[in-house]
Amino acid sequence: MHLNIKNETSKLKVVVLGQPYSMGKTPKLSETYDAKSYENVKNNTYPIEAAVIHEMKEFEKVLLKYDVEVLSPEILKDYNQVFARDVAFVIEDSIIVSNMISDRAEEQQAYKEIFQSIYFQNIYNLPKKANVEGGDIILHDDVIFCSAYEGNDFDRIKTARTNKYALDYLKELYPSKTFINLPLKKDDKNPRKGILHLDCTFMPLGNNKAVLYKGGFVNEKDYHFLLDFFGTNNVFEVTEEELYYMNTNVFSISPDVVISEEKFVRLNNFLENDWNIKVETVPYHEVSKMGGLLRCSTLPLIRKND
Repeated sequence: MHLNIKNETSKLKVVVLGQPYSMGKTPKLSETYDAKSYENVKNNTYPIEAAVIHEMKEFEKVLLKYDVEVLSPEILKDYNQVFARDVAFVIEDSIIVSNMISDRAEEQQAYKEIFQSIYFQNIYNLPKKANVEGGDIILHDDVIFCSAYEGNDFDRIKTARTNKYALDYLKELYPSKTFINLPLKKDDKNPRKGILHLDCTFMPLGNNKAVLYKGGFVNEKDYHFLLDFFGTNNVFEVTEEELYYMNTNVFSISPDVVISEEKFVRLNNFLENDWNIKVETVPYHEVSKMGGLLRCSTLPLIRKND
């Protein structure tokens, strides 16, 4: 398989979609590793498997409608495998296998067959101390936006997933790319106060446009940098409430087509009416209760160059 991913919006050809089967029982509060799951376990609103299966099937239907080849990981018994984005991610023609948190380490075993379809020289396994997950890596052609946590308490914060060492290592792998680090606020228990991944607060769409939440960044200057980078008229800003429901975590099939959650009414109407982007809506509210949404569920392998 010849991998090719340079940005978030070029026409999608092949993608891995996480799978919802054999999720296992609802985790205990102490077993959760993101704030949204913590909140929903605490409130007895954590999603049941049947609801997650329904929503992910609806997502897959839209992908197939646009002739996207959809691959699936093997099913691991009693293991949550919904969020494929964090298992690995592709930059250009190579795939980087993430060093995930220990709670999810076994998940990569289910990708053995997919990895075997890729030339071995195009697979990078990072050093153990390089922690990174795909939700913190956003490609924009020659620019790679990322979010490495810079605090000294990295090992004590469950929602800190990418560290500075991993960022420095990626810079060595891709010296021609410009890496821009955008540290995020973290909170392990309150999803309104912390951001799990960069794609939960910022996402490029269409042709040089973006969806953005101001309050997710440790440094407000990073928000202003993104406004300047894309241009104020090319940025849709989400509210704190929309951020809570993860309005930024939509998924582009092409510059002209986005898959979004059906309840994101303000965003969806804006994309269609102001930016002329076709919005395919799916139900994904139950999946969102586990800390991720549409982009989090995908691992794109091939996009067609524009």
